[in-house]
Order: sequence, then C-alpha cells, then structure tokens
Amino acid sequence: MSPGSKLRYKKAMKSLRRQLEPHAPKGHDVDVAPFLFVFPGAERGFGPDLHVADEAAFDAEGRHADGEALSLVAELTSTSTKDVDWLDKLDTYGRVVPVHLVLDMQAFEQAANTPDPAGPPLSPQAYRTQGRRAEEECPVRPEAERA
Repeated sequence: MSPGSKLRYKKAMKSLRRQLEPHAPKGHDVDVAPFLFVFPGAERGFGPDLHVADEAAFDAEGRHADGEALSLVAELTSTSTKDVDWLDKLDTYGRVVPVHLVLDMQAFEQAANTPDPAGPPLSPQAYRTQGRRAEEECPVRPEAERA
C-alpha cells in the first residue's frame, strides 16, 4: 500500500468496490481500508488498494491479516508504485490470491490476472493478463461516467 492513494483514485476505487460487493464470496468483505496482509514465505506484508477478504481474518489480534484470507486484490498503480505493483506484488499475490486486478492509472489500462488452468499452480507464471484500453467500456469507471 502506498502512503496514501491519490485523491483522483477515490472514484475508481469506490466504483470498483460497489461492483464487486454483490459478487463477493459469502463471508467476505470488499473494502479499501488500509490493512497489511502477510503471506507465507514473503519477506514483507502488502496492503492492497482494494481487497476482498474473509471477514474472519479480522477477528485476530495484531496488526497484520493473513494473506490467505484474500479472494481478490486490486492495485491502482501510480508512477511511484508501478514497479512494486507489477513485480513484487504480482509475485506475492500470484502464489496465494485467486484474483489480482491491476489498474494502470497512467496508461488507463486494466489487467485481470486470474489463474490459468494450463499453467503451474499458485505461480505468477500461471497467470494470464487481459488488458483493456480506457476508450473501451471500462467496468471501473465511476457510475456517472457510464451513463
């Protein structure tokens, strides 16, 4: 998680949260709250810009939630976080999180990384990326812009 999201990202995060809420697995919460998640074998924790996680993960004491409770993470990249979002987080999330969504706010491009059944399990190499230009219908545009 970056020190703070850019103000212009709020509408995109809110729109994405609203779209994901009806589809979250039972017992999972969609949130943009700044929580750090820890992952097996990872040297550091990460705080995604948006997460869908099992609510039970937040019943524990402490300041770090279990990364294995995540069912989806979304990162909105900025110039300062792009390398970490695309490299470090992709590697870490790719081992544990079923869906990792990257929204490149500079290129106005989206990539949804979902497990590829033909690839090796729980590995970043097992993921395929599907990009979309902003000129196409973008599912994370604020509701007012889609009308």
